[in-house]
Amino acid sequence: MISRASLRFASCYVYSPVGMCEVSRRSRLLRELLKSANRHYLERFAERVRVEREERPEFGEFFGPDALLIPVPGSARTDAGKPTVAERLARQMIQKGLAAAVWPGLKRVRAVPKSATATAGDRPGVGLHYESFEVEPTDIGAARIVLLDDVVTKGRTLLAAAIRVRECFPHLPVRGFALLRTMGHVAEVERLVDPCVGRIRFRGGEAYRSP
Repeated sequence: MISRASLRFASCYVYSPVGMCEVSRRSRLLRELLKSANRHYLERFAERVRVEREERPEFGEFFGPDALLIPVPGSARTDAGKPTVAERLARQMIQKGLAAAVWPGLKRVRAVPKSATATAGDRPGVGLHYESFEVEPTDIGAARIVLLDDVVTKGRTLLAAAIRVRECFPHLPVRGFALLRTMGHVAEVERLVDPCVGRIRFRGGEAYRSP
């Protein structure tokens, strides 16, 4: 299953972890604002996605009145009393009419190392993410599923989440959306808002995101 996995995904903003130009520095501030889960900024982010949805026909496969948003858990074990950034963002996106509902049925049952702070050799792969996820079986009553994450880098987490969700809902199309995508292989970013639709593939034991 994992060896043949791929996921169509979309994203709205970009982030440079190392760039030194003004836009790259602003992109790191953007990431900090997103991770802060401040309601004001999450509402602004959701509004930007709504605008892009209206202007870009390709975003139509990700959002609409028949779509269900499933927030992707963070690296820690799921805590029912503490909503994640992705969950909070999903609620704002519902307010903007981008989907029918939010369903937090994807759970992290075992914590994994946090990719942002782990060394390259210790970052969790697709298989480890997959083993750490569980899906609550239920009848969700949706026509399509969109896995929602705050940030995507290589796409390991999104891809593993998609594999788990497809096992439970094989009859439904599954897509991924991350508000912000990391541009680690370019020196600088030229703009903050840079919408895209692409694909995450599993190849040679690793996830590859394009673009």
